[in-house]
Amino acid sequence: MTWPTNPVTDPQAGRQGAAEPRSGFVWLASYPKSGNTWTRAFLHNLIKTIFDEDDIQDINGLNRFTVSVGGRDLYAEMLGFKPTDRHREQTAAVRHRVQRYVAEQFEGLIFAKTHQALMVDRGSTTIDFEVTAGAIYIVRNPLDVVISLAHHLGQSVDRAIAIMGTRNIELDVTETQVHEVIGSWSQHVLTWTRRPHRAIYIMRYEDMLAAPEATFDALARHLLMSPTAAQLADAIDRSSFDKLRAQEDVDGFRERPRHAGRFFREGRAGQWKDILTAQQIDRIVRDHGEQMTRFGYLPV
Repeated sequence: MTWPTNPVTDPQAGRQGAAEPRSGFVWLASYPKSGNTWTRAFLHNLIKTIFDEDDIQDINGLNRFTVSVGGRDLYAEMLGFKPTDRHREQTAAVRHRVQRYVAEQFEGLIFAKTHQALMVDRGSTTIDFEVTAGAIYIVRNPLDVVISLAHHLGQSVDRAIAIMGTRNIELDVTETQVHEVIGSWSQHVLTWTRRPHRAIYIMRYEDMLAAPEATFDALARHLLMSPTAAQLADAIDRSSFDKLRAQEDVDGFRERPRHAGRFFREGRAGQWKDILTAQQIDRIVRDHGEQMTRFGYLPV
């Protein structure tokens, strides 16, 4: 499976005469609980600070500059009925139609959140390359992902480990979303990062924490944004985990599952060292060692 030849940026980006990015989706892609919402919050706050909007982005308004293409209502328009878990084949068959319909509503680039792996679902690809300009892919150490995922799902760590190790697994249909094919953690990571591509910007969650200025500045430049140092620092501060969690404490967060205590829980790297047993660590490394090695996640 290959990406379209037209990248979101040109190799001469930032220089006079550089080619403009084409229109279409820029996917904000990640395995669940890997930093997708944090990235969306940063992009919203960066755009707001560039345009001199003084207020922090409301976490319940993250659809201002990003869209979702997995809404059940969208699929109901295409199918003529609201899809359920029994309609996964019909859902997969119209996924490209839905993505193209959404793309037609906008001019230029469109940020779109997804947890889809870059796979084939019942004969159709999960992502329509004809309306795709590029992607931002966020990857996080699975030793930490499993803890966040367990809390998010209201399941045990062992159950979360099993979910992350299951190939071709799908997220169930919810009240608001159709199913998504996420695969195992290793499958997901490999499908998005198998080959380097200048249209895909890959970020490690751990670098977002340890070196936010460098990591988010590189992201902004990739998207042909040119924030000043002050604008970048302001956007990073507005999007800090403490500020996101404080908003959730006051106003709640619409994307938090009902069974999860909170959405923004820890926001740190290395929590696995205090929580996982040796047996759990060994299981995760057995399941995902190859991809963990690629991204420097093997425990030492």
